[in-house]
Amino acid sequence: MKGLGGGPKVLLVHSSSNKPSGGGSGSPWMGRRRLWLVVFLACFACVSLASLLSAARDASSAVGARRRATGSASGARLAVSAGARRAAAAKGDEAAGPGLPAYVFDALVQYAAVGGNTSGSMPAADVRAIAAALKRRAPCNLLVFGLGGETPLWRALNHGGRTVFLDENQWYVSRPVQNLLFSDCRLAINDLPNQLYDVAWDVILVDGPRGYTASSPGRMSAIFTAGVLARARKEEGAATDVLVHDYEREVERACSREFLCEENRVPASSTRSLAHFVIRGGRAVRRDAFCGRAAAATDTAAQ
Repeated sequence: MKGLGGGPKVLLVHSSSNKPSGGGSGSPWMGRRRLWLVVFLACFACVSLASLLSAARDASSAVGARRRATGSASGARLAVSAGARRAAAAKGDEAAGPGLPAYVFDALVQYAAVGGNTSGSMPAADVRAIAAALKRRAPCNLLVFGLGGETPLWRALNHGGRTVFLDENQWYVSRPVQNLLFSDCRLAINDLPNQLYDVAWDVILVDGPRGYTASSPGRMSAIFTAGVLARARKEEGAATDVLVHDYEREVERACSREFLCEENRVPASSTRSLAHFVIRGGRAVRRDAFCGRAAAATDTAAQ
């Protein structure tokens, strides 16, 4: 018994107490993978949000630009095309760029003329007459009184030129702050940007403001201003094509004869409802009257 008690002693240890478990061996690596995944998702979300905000801002800017370009009859005084923005401080007849190819020009006019048969649109003959004047001068400086269904067409036909649209507002017709022409006439528009008077306009289209009701502003001021701007050109031999729509109405016809003059009307390129005038500018133009005495006497006798 004593011999057995003095022999070596054996210590038994359970195997699970000194062997690491299978799941615990990969826990640090799995933690790093989860961390990188969270960082990647956060970066992706930030980039996506920034892209959405940038796209929304660009879309908002584009919509605002289109609204400023087209304007509205009640809120916008001046709607300016992209080429016309360069006309603010520009003078002379320099074109901003090449015009439309002839076949594109003719195609646009053809489609517009076909659509002119609908109610409220300009007659096809008038569209073609205005387009013919633009085709001879485009790309050019084009001033249009009035916004309508044909507004995009005029802007497109003058591709590469300067196009400015003026529309009515509550202050559209008023007494002038300065005498634009040495005349007793007091029909002038006093809220136009001064830069517009420095541009040598090649074509002026009067298709507004509204004049078909007793409460409408009428086009007396627009016709008067067109005559002043055309005669104010300083280049010798310069001429401006002035086209007056709804010429068959009494007021438009009387004002055109008074300020644009029957002697300047071109019957070959006019229609029943559209009058085409060619107004000369330069130093030789008379500053004390719009029309010659003979023409004025003829108009008086006709009335």
